[in-house]
Amino acid sequence: MNNKFLHIRRSVALVSLAAAVVIGGAVAWSIGSSGHTVLGAGSPVTLRIAGNVPAGPVNFNEGFSSVVEPLLPAVVNISTSKVVKNQRGENPFFNDPFFRQFFGNPFGNGEQQPREQREHSLGSGVIVNPDGYILTNNHVVEGASDVQVTLSDKRSLKAKVVGTDPRTDIAVLKVPASNLSTVTLGDSTKAKVGDVVLAIGDPFGIGETVTMGIVSAKGRRDLRLEGPEGYEDFIQTDASINPGNSGGALVNTRGELIGINTAIISNGGGGNQGIGFAVPVNMARTVMEQILKTGKVSRGYLGIMIQEVTPDIAKAFNVPAAEGALVGDVSPDSPGAKAGLQKGDVITALNGQKISDSYELRLRISQTAPSTSVKLDVYRNGQKQQMNATLGEFPEKTQTAENAPQGEGPTLEGVQVENLNSEMAQQLNLPTGTRGVVITRVDPDSPAAETGLQRGDVIQEVNRKAVNNVEQFRAAVRGAANQPLLLLVNRGGNTQYVVISPK
Repeated sequence: MNNKFLHIRRSVALVSLAAAVVIGGAVAWSIGSSGHTVLGAGSPVTLRIAGNVPAGPVNFNEGFSSVVEPLLPAVVNISTSKVVKNQRGENPFFNDPFFRQFFGNPFGNGEQQPREQREHSLGSGVIVNPDGYILTNNHVVEGASDVQVTLSDKRSLKAKVVGTDPRTDIAVLKVPASNLSTVTLGDSTKAKVGDVVLAIGDPFGIGETVTMGIVSAKGRRDLRLEGPEGYEDFIQTDASINPGNSGGALVNTRGELIGINTAIISNGGGGNQGIGFAVPVNMARTVMEQILKTGKVSRGYLGIMIQEVTPDIAKAFNVPAAEGALVGDVSPDSPGAKAGLQKGDVITALNGQKISDSYELRLRISQTAPSTSVKLDVYRNGQKQQMNATLGEFPEKTQTAENAPQGEGPTLEGVQVENLNSEMAQQLNLPTGTRGVVITRVDPDSPAAETGLQRGDVIQEVNRKAVNNVEQFRAAVRGAANQPLLLLVNRGGNTQYVVISPK
């Protein structure tokens, strides 16, 4: 998905209205569900998990009232507020020296004085435990100084933020109440494209609303809604999701929670366009249970930079298909380095299960507990081999991998390079001893620019051969003739591969 052409807006409305009232009734524990206890949070927390009862046929003639009515009390309104500092509007006349002769500087030191104001927002949440534990989005409560939850009986309770995970956009809240209605947590892996789903939340703060649609797609992992460091595996739906629905429930026709509504593509309109996204409940549940047990989320860590395997990459590295994840760099002393992984390796399976792309590998590693031993299927120089690695714990300050830019074009026309010296390396934040040639200019209309190459990138290899100076670089490019160029590019200390194919 090209984010240049799609405006993605979080489903949370910035408004100054009071929290809307949620309407609903009591709910009984469903047949076919079972209790699941999470230790921590001061006392055991029991979650209701769906059993393995097969789903029956849906009777559209009867509508969905029997499914919706028990769920309404378990979906709540969340109202938050925080104090923000806004820069006062600047009068352009005060920047003119002529006017300052007469009026001086009204702000004294020349800086605009910030003005504080309170910002309000609305969202939704889902009660998952009778003692007041609520699942919602991190962006609903992020930075809030006050969080209020409105229940179906019109009570407004101050909520405590138990923990958050910005990387998956999940947060856990706690309100001082008991005997609350709850939802049953389903299994999001069983959801299929075409399944009928219902979205429940409080759009635009008008009050609790239910919309219907289908699962439009699964496994949306490359939207970058949470930035390059986020972990995404969204369920896509056309059930109407609007600002204020964030943190609300996406349920199946059995009334089981399968997702937490999170975001929409609005193209700048701010409302539903038929493309909404929900965090799968299995991911949300894993995050929530870790928060309840330890107060934080721990993720597995290999210490490698990975990128997509395109058809050109697959051909260049002699792997059978454009699948798996290409290792662009390996951090020293990391679990990946200790396992023997190298730049140019292509990881095609984890614990015997195929890896379709780099997003899947990153997600599955993150969902595996630190200190776990994993088995990797790796292609190196066209030969398949297996490696064992013991995962570390993801260090929060470590820069995560981004997919490498890709493109097509003949050789490197439109690119100027110079020898990399120690002064340049220091300015580019490169490790001592880095060798290669630094790109000093890229013609914006050139094929190289289309691949993502930019000024300051350091080319270290051409077709798997090291280049230490301009002469070696030019010789390597000439030697490639009309064959694709496989470049190892170092940007800010992280390496990635780029393929440039001839016309």
